[in-house]
Amino acid sequence: MNNIPDGTVRRLADRAEIADCLGRYARGMDRLDRDLVLSAYHPDAVDDHGKFVGSPAEFVRWSFAMHRQHHHSHLHAILHHSCELDGDTAHTEAYFMFLSMNRTGAPWSASAGRYIDRFERRDGRWAIAHRLCVRDWAATDGPHEPADPTTLTSTSGSLSDAQRMLMRSAPPAARDRSDPSYRRPLVADPQRLLRSQALLGDAATRGEEG
Repeated sequence: MNNIPDGTVRRLADRAEIADCLGRYARGMDRLDRDLVLSAYHPDAVDDHGKFVGSPAEFVRWSFAMHRQHHHSHLHAILHHSCELDGDTAHTEAYFMFLSMNRTGAPWSASAGRYIDRFERRDGRWAIAHRLCVRDWAATDGPHEPADPTTLTSTSGSLSDAQRMLMRSAPPAARDRSDPSYRRPLVADPQRLLRSQALLGDAATRGEEG
């Protein structure tokens, strides 16, 4: 006799597809596989990665250049993840750990945080519609201040003043319900998007990447 409640198999399948999407993202980042990373997003998504805010294609271009410049290799490890399904929308929170072998400074760095995502199912396909990367702690050279995300990144020493200002304007992590993981719906901050786009434009003018 089948005692599985109605909808359980569908919910499990949805959660599995979302988890697979997170896995593709992590593998694509570590292999610098553009197509694999982009497969985790809808094309019109916005990724707010603290020191970058923009489209998936812009994020891949920026992040790959940054990793090539600063790291010999790196590991994006996805840890436990929560998933709240609501029809064709899901709000998820995936804990991550980032490890890197660095080209300059300390030989290695470790940091951890969370990918806070709004997933949407469009035409039967789950993918990220908006992502917010929140940094929670780091084991890197230099002082660490949990309230200042610029101290929780392996590239802290190379950040420009404008990048530091952008990172410090991001929604802060909190150990209560003011944490951005509780936001419904999770949406992009248009002001941060504009500021990041201006930074990217300035870097392109100077011929810089990352």
